[in-house]
Amino acid sequence: MKDNRPNMLWICTDQQRFDTIGALGNPHVITPNIDRLVAEGVAFTHAYCQSPICTPSRASFLTGQYASTVHVGGNGNASFPSQPPLVTKLLADAGYDCGLIGKLHLSSAYRRIEERTDDGYGYWQYSHAPRDDWPVGHDYADWVRARGAHLGTLTKDPQGVPAEYHQTTWCAEKAIEFMTQERRGPWLASVNIYDPHPPFNPPQSYRDLFDPAAMPGAHFRASDLQQQERLAAIDFQSQVRHPGTLDINSPAVPRTPGPGGGDQPALGGNDHRTLQAAYYAMIKLIDDQVGRMIEALKVSGQRDNTVIIFMSDHGEMLGDHGLIQKGCRFYEGLVRVPLILSWPGHFAPGLRSDALVELLDVMPTLMELAGEPVSSRVQGRSLLPMLKGTVDAAHHRDAVRCEYYDALDEPDGSFATMYRDQRYKLTVYHGHDLGELYDLQVDPVEFDNLWDDVDHQELKMQLLQKSFDASMLAMDRGSERIGPM
Repeated sequence: MKDNRPNMLWICTDQQRFDTIGALGNPHVITPNIDRLVAEGVAFTHAYCQSPICTPSRASFLTGQYASTVHVGGNGNASFPSQPPLVTKLLADAGYDCGLIGKLHLSSAYRRIEERTDDGYGYWQYSHAPRDDWPVGHDYADWVRARGAHLGTLTKDPQGVPAEYHQTTWCAEKAIEFMTQERRGPWLASVNIYDPHPPFNPPQSYRDLFDPAAMPGAHFRASDLQQQERLAAIDFQSQVRHPGTLDINSPAVPRTPGPGGGDQPALGGNDHRTLQAAYYAMIKLIDDQVGRMIEALKVSGQRDNTVIIFMSDHGEMLGDHGLIQKGCRFYEGLVRVPLILSWPGHFAPGLRSDALVELLDVMPTLMELAGEPVSSRVQGRSLLPMLKGTVDAAHHRDAVRCEYYDALDEPDGSFATMYRDQRYKLTVYHGHDLGELYDLQVDPVEFDNLWDDVDHQELKMQLLQKSFDASMLAMDRGSERIGPM
């Protein structure tokens, strides 16, 4: 009997903001292939990660539970817990052939291949980052070496790693290799591209496509300097600076001629428009490789029976409010991400939903697509009815939440939670008597912090109670109940 369950191409980039897709309103990027996914499928314009840091975010969307429920608070962990199971393990048990290409980052990859949990992946092509800092078993670095180059040398070149040797290209090639294998049943390819993560070093051929002078620049007002100084004790990977000279935590590097004339920093430059141009160049390379994967599906006759998911684990500040990279903040550029699902003939084409959704909603969606039951412990809510157009796509959740629990290697780890409803966003920096409150209807780029505003204290207390309730309801309930006593 033929297995008609859909294949799943699950593409997850690393540190890509929500506002980086041409079809969704950015005229400065070049994303024709992702735009095609938007046209063919459903784009969720208000999708939020559950942590602004890699490991807890991935722990959440791979299990369908909040990172605090899974007991995975940050990066650098020795191992990943055996429970709850990853969605890839559940699908593998249900007959899916699951493949991992690229990053996983559920435990520390510091100078080693991360320790694997029971992840369900039968095909394993691993690359945490474009570095060559462990002796054996880095599949991407081995691939570069097999082509006569050395990754450690290429990454030091101010011209960037050439596209033919790039991790993004390698991810596409290995994904195509996996997707076109002979098999009887359905497959899931989990393709984890490292870009557009820092150090913002796209291939020069892609950098040349974007003129820094033509970039729109960061969301910034002078008052941001004072606001971020108030939060200086809260973990972040950079110090607040004017966007013209952002803190990139790296030494000065040579400057090379930029497009349109003038000089620009080569690798690791710190002007927000130069960084934005490099960021968009990385996304252009991603888009090209997404196009290759889609074309491979068409050529192999699999596109009509393959669900494509495109998303990112969290965003990037990119100079907004004077910050670069990530940490304990919850601004839109950092916690709001792309989420696009496409399955021609099955999902509503061209639908753009402004409903509030969480990345942990992806896990139960995949389970339902596979015809598998969803555990009552899963905190995500399937998006499938919205994808199929059987319910109103304007509403999915009343609010979304995000967590930060000592997530980075900092001496005095910070703890914070975010609660965002249709209009307001509340952030609490626990133990510091600090917080942020924004009216996103009138202040969508979060310049005016209403936390101490006299006229908003009653609203703040209401949101504090809702946020506290949401945190308590997300708490791990321990072992499954099997009897009355």
